[in-house]
Amino acid sequence: MRTSGEAVGPGAGSEEEGGGRAPSAVRVRPRTEVPQATADVDRSDSAYRAWLKDAVRKVQADANRSADTHLLLFPLPEAWGIDLYLKDESTHPTGSLKHRLARSLFLYGLCNGWIRPGKPVIEASSGSTAVSEAYFAKLIGVPFVAVMPRTTSPEKIRLIEFHGGRCHFVDDPRTMYEESATLAERTGGHYMDQFTYAERATDWRGNNNIAESVYQQLRRERYPEPAWIVATAGTGGTSATIARYVHYMQHDTRICVPDPENSCFFDGWTHADPDASSDCGSRIEGIGRPRMEPSFVPGAIDRMMKVPDAASVAAVRALERAIGRKAGGSTGTGLWSAFRIVAEMVERGERGSVVTLICDGGERYLDKYYSDAWLAEQGLDIGPYSAAIDGFLRTARLGA
Repeated sequence: MRTSGEAVGPGAGSEEEGGGRAPSAVRVRPRTEVPQATADVDRSDSAYRAWLKDAVRKVQADANRSADTHLLLFPLPEAWGIDLYLKDESTHPTGSLKHRLARSLFLYGLCNGWIRPGKPVIEASSGSTAVSEAYFAKLIGVPFVAVMPRTTSPEKIRLIEFHGGRCHFVDDPRTMYEESATLAERTGGHYMDQFTYAERATDWRGNNNIAESVYQQLRRERYPEPAWIVATAGTGGTSATIARYVHYMQHDTRICVPDPENSCFFDGWTHADPDASSDCGSRIEGIGRPRMEPSFVPGAIDRMMKVPDAASVAAVRALERAIGRKAGGSTGTGLWSAFRIVAEMVERGERGSVVTLICDGGERYLDKYYSDAWLAEQGLDIGPYSAAIDGFLRTARLGA
């Protein structure tokens, strides 16, 4: 028995030497089959692509119109041989460091096809990111909803609404993520999810990110490569961007991330615990989280400090006395840590530079960090820390 198309006989299918075919060979004609149809689904949308091109152009044009932010020098005694700089991110159009992040997140969402005309962008935010995202949503003409704790400062709420956004409040900050995802599903919108995408939306190799900007601005200074850069963490995206850039460019700069009270980052980093958590939200708006966020990259950073909230407030008030500028509490957290690093460098006889950030302006927090009544209500005594800072500026020793 043979199957269809099978050759029979000795030497079947072989050729003799010299090119002849064995007499018993049977030539089999291939079976003719109808070719399978090619599956083809074309979802091209000319109207959407035209909208997308215009939206990306508008976001990029905003960056093109914006000058770089200033690098301010904090006054320290010349004899110390150390320069302390503050990268002033409060001069962005929306008044905070989060303007850079919001621009990157919008470009990332647009170019991935996630942000669509007429559909809302939704974000879980304690304030500054939401202000900046509301600005970009208005710029490209889509609705924006900020899911935030009910305790967010009134000034931030006002700014979100000024830029056309809507505020959706939750009583428990830990529910912001789930509530944001639910709103996006219900409305057909896009949950921006800064806490996941912050570290990947920004090009950390350069492209005028904050790290590249700092090094460009320092290139004519006496210590152009800083010994330390201090960056607080909300999403963790800024510290990840700076650290990756430093490693990529083969600088010797080390990265320190200060963490406020009621935040889990320090414990999670110290104990290598990705499941670390905190039961309540941070009093220092914009930084500190109740869970280890996906955008926080522990392996990229060199050092962390746990900073008391009273020290953060004392430092931000000392900043105003030194340079005449009000700033938010997260700036104070970073500045306190920078003071500690400077004190260590002086003690070891080292010279060099240290950089930290002015994350946003203090006008948003007049009823908090600049209010003695709020401090009393929170049970915060900044006196010992203010005295420690005054002593540090005289002696280079930070007692607390």
